[in-house]
Amino acid sequence: MKPELVELALRKQRLQARCGAQREALIHHAQAFTPLFRGVDRVVNGVLWARDKAPILSGLAIVVVLVRPRAALRWARRAWMGWQLLRRARTLIP
Repeated sequence: MKPELVELALRKQRLQARCGAQREALIHHAQAFTPLFRGVDRVVNGVLWARDKAPILSGLAIVVVLVRPRAALRWARRAWMGWQLLRRARTLIP
């Protein structure tokens, strides 16, 4: 066997071992983000659920407006302020 091929095979083997070690380190460090990813998944699932149940939620909102108009207005004001805060935060975060 040619010495160049042996050297390339050894280099390939060292690189593969180094890649494996880096992959393991990345997995270890990424585990710190697991709670964050779970939280994001829960928010996304909640938004998808609300989107699928939009007619039911709209009907419920109408009932609340008819039964408790002051509470509905208070919650609408809070929701509006939250929406405005979210829009401002989006402009700050690229």
